Amino acid sequence: MTENTEMAGEREERLRLIRDSAASLVPRDGDLNRVRRQRFQAPGVDRAAWAEVCAMGWPGLRLAEAQGGSGLGMAEYAALLEELGRGLLPEPLIEASLVAPLLPQAERDALLAGERLILPAGIGYEGAAARPRWRDGALRGEVAHVHLGAAADAWLVACDQGLALVESYAEGLELRSEPAQDGGHLARLRFDCTPARLLQAPPPALDEAALACAAYLVGAMDAAFERTREYLGVRSQFGRAIGSFQALQHRMVDLKIQIELARAMVAEAAAAIDAGAPTDQVQRLVSTAKVRASEAALLVTRQAIQLHGGIGYTDEADIGLFLRRAMVLLNAQGSLAFHRARYIALLHGEVA
Repeated sequence: MTENTEMAGEREERLRLIRDSAASLVPRDGDLNRVRRQRFQAPGVDRAAWAEVCAMGWPGLRLAEAQGGSGLGMAEYAALLEELGRGLLPEPLIEASLVAPLLPQAERDALLAGERLILPAGIGYEGAAARPRWRDGALRGEVAHVHLGAAADAWLVACDQGLALVESYAEGLELRSEPAQDGGHLARLRFDCTPARLLQAPPPALDEAALACAAYLVGAMDAAFERTREYLGVRSQFGRAIGSFQALQHRMVDLKIQIELARAMVAEAAAAIDAGAPTDQVQRLVSTAKVRASEAALLVTRQAIQLHGGIGYTDEADIGLFLRRAMVLLNAQGSLAFHRARYIALLHGEVA
């Protein structure tokens, strides 16, 4: 009993230190000036900020120490992402963390050191039928919706033969990007006999990336909620702070319940991964957490804007940035339709 208590205490201390480590890029006072400055700016990633992300060791948090990582658990990773979500960190940490264990050692070391930014292209739950074709050392086809793809030095592309590494300067490569709601962009990569290196790699940890996305959304909606609570405490009407109105208090309580439910589901799924639970159980819990966090984030951030009144709808109001980020992440790391369908299929399998 004492040993278990000590282990729990050590983990709580580790989680606290991880959350504290985010303060350098996510100011505790909620300042979003850096996020605003980076919106709609090419190439989409601030390399100085990314170097700081890598210096903190975040892309390798889940990697084994033998691979150059920290070897920490999913609970620690989720705690970090929740804290980063509070400050709307725009850097592609989830994507880089997904790619890191799939790379050869030299490329992995360069990624973890912040020397090269390698991002996934087409690596996900869906879209296998439309993957580019790899023949004789070259790719043909295209991949769409590559998050911050124009900022990458290389991409790890899901193709019909597995995973292929493509350099940004490769011949026969065409890149087009379109702005996203949150100020980032989505790139489309078109390959026309583009040189690519086929890799022997383990299966990507898609469920870990999906759960990290859910944790980020929990942090974002919680920050939006706290900003709204503070606003209701200072905005006056009829000589009273509007936060004292019972109808608004009821709405805020309902939103807080949604946040805590999403947080609890993320924690449960993270615990299952760390405990080595069966794959079908992990998949069910991850899909539940992703759907709950996505839907709750949309609800909370939309309500937050409404509760701010007319100013909440202006681009100058920071509260709107939370909704825009939630909209971009809504179908990231697996669409809502995919996760709902997978949960139902797994549930029916358990019942059968």
